[in-house]
Amino acid sequence: MRTSDTAVTLSPSRHVVVTPGMCSGGSLLFGRIGDWTWDAVADACGMNVHAARTPAGKPAYLAFYYFHVRGGRTVHPHGLTFGDELRVTSRVFRLGGSSVITLHRLAPADLSLPDALLDPAEVYEDPYPDCLYAQNFNRWVARTETGNTGLAQVLPTGFDDADLPRLPNCYSPRALVGAARAAGAFHPAGPPGFTEAGGSHTVEYTLDVVRDLNGAGLMYFASYFSIFDTALLRLWHSLGRTDAQFLCRRVTDQRIAYVGNADPGAVFTITLRRWLHPDRPGSEAVDMALREKATDRLIAVCAVETDIGS
Repeated sequence: MRTSDTAVTLSPSRHVVVTPGMCSGGSLLFGRIGDWTWDAVADACGMNVHAARTPAGKPAYLAFYYFHVRGGRTVHPHGLTFGDELRVTSRVFRLGGSSVITLHRLAPADLSLPDALLDPAEVYEDPYPDCLYAQNFNRWVARTETGNTGLAQVLPTGFDDADLPRLPNCYSPRALVGAARAAGAFHPAGPPGFTEAGGSHTVEYTLDVVRDLNGAGLMYFASYFSIFDTALLRLWHSLGRTDAQFLCRRVTDQRIAYVGNADPGAVFTITLRRWLHPDRPGSEAVDMALREKATDRLIAVCAVETDIGS
């Protein structure tokens, strides 16, 4: 039986038909994966995460702390179009404190897969090559007196993760994310096997209150993908590449560590460093750091590996 793309209640998998609102050369797919994460956490923990409140009655948000996507041969972040059919499988794990991690597998609908719970070993060690995998590490936060720049970790009323399975420590992204936040980069010395190509490249970006804020007035987690892609496109233009080439890129791996949020009017600097793989023509990696220009406060770091063709 086919179910809607928001029905994660009883079955570990559901059938999804790709619609215009979930595919593009930008951040639409990431936004939809994030919605599936909130739905999955709500279902697994038995609460309405969209209306969560602190014990003091203030809004609490299931904020994204780390978002990692690995593209496959068939399903990759910017390779979907209207009418594509997927089988989406999600599973939520406890990560301690007020944190959860949700794993997703987006598979071609006609790919033969076991009808079973998503195993972390598959995601981290033995992925199906045609599938896209995503992991979302989320923490509960609430605003303080300083607005978007002063979010505090909280535990909302009614949140109970006691029945969730615990993600094995060997797969936990805590150390990876902590190191990236401390260094301001996922690859301070460059990704293994890659060679740096040119010096760093810096662009500016002004927070767009029309596009970059969500209904709660916070920077929308998916807008970080758009901001980094905007910076990446400017780097591509500086290399003489075209918009058409950018839209045809195949993202094989992308990760974002969310460090902070920002208020309307913020201006950012984004510093990019690029590497090429000498043994894989067309394979390149870019590390990006997003900072608030006025304070040099780190907002997020991103690493993306792309197959641009030979």
